[in-house]
Amino acid sequence: MKRKKAFPLIFLVLPLWLCGSVANSIIVLFLLLSLNGDSFAQRPLPAPLEKLFARGVEALKSGDLETAEKTFSEALRQGVKHPLVYHNLGVISQQRGDHRRAVAHFRAAIRLQPMYGPSRLLIGSSLLALGNNAEAARELERAVNLLPDEPQARLLLARAYEGSGDRLAAVKEYQKLVELAPREGEYAYQLGGAYMKLSAWCYQRIARLDPNSARLSQSLGQEYLSQGKYDLAIGAYQQAARSDPKLPEIHLALALIYLELKRYDDAMGEIELELKLVPESKIARETKKKIETAKAASSQ
Repeated sequence: MKRKKAFPLIFLVLPLWLCGSVANSIIVLFLLLSLNGDSFAQRPLPAPLEKLFARGVEALKSGDLETAEKTFSEALRQGVKHPLVYHNLGVISQQRGDHRRAVAHFRAAIRLQPMYGPSRLLIGSSLLALGNNAEAARELERAVNLLPDEPQARLLLARAYEGSGDRLAAVKEYQKLVELAPREGEYAYQLGGAYMKLSAWCYQRIARLDPNSARLSQSLGQEYLSQGKYDLAIGAYQQAARSDPKLPEIHLALALIYLELKRYDDAMGEIELELKLVPESKIARETKKKIETAKAASSQ
């Protein structure tokens, strides 16, 4: 039985701005696939063109884009309508920064082989570069289905969701990405950033729906508190309490601030209000004990 030759088929070229690093830089990840056992095995290259194709791949690997383009274009002129020819022409256009042309080549490859994940992934990255986030998301969703264990597919899909304004979907993809690569700190960082953006989006939505929302004032108080602006934090929490007198956590937050400021009577008054709302609250009971202990120590 004649053994099929294995060719290095594709370059996955992703701008680093898509991966959260330095703009205008390029990362090149080699994916070495074999025709033997790959989905393209159903569409083998004509034997006379194997050498031509291999020469084009070697030129692409070495960065000789001109020779690679001439080689694959020659295959087209000889009537070879093979998905790998269009795919690699797309890679060449992508490396040159011509994403519109790259998209056209990848579309041609996908028409011939719709189930090839790398073409879906790369067309998604080019659509992202062109700012077409919605279409990029559709292609990258297909790429993720075809390449479920490829982190770059999920990373780009998360970016497409962010660009489309779907913060929740972006967070879910970053969560899956962290599950795939739990030791990759960059992915955890991106997940944290996505949570922050989702939080900001939620507060903006609350503000549009109800500008006088107690939760909005509460979040503002938390922000002031994180900045050490105690007077402003107190004012925001007090506004939250006025907007919704029965909302838990507000009086607890005020009690903790007053405890930090050594305003023990104010702290005790707030914690008593909190315990009336949630008498079962363990943290409220513990805070009351701390206030009592601190006040007793201060009077000695």
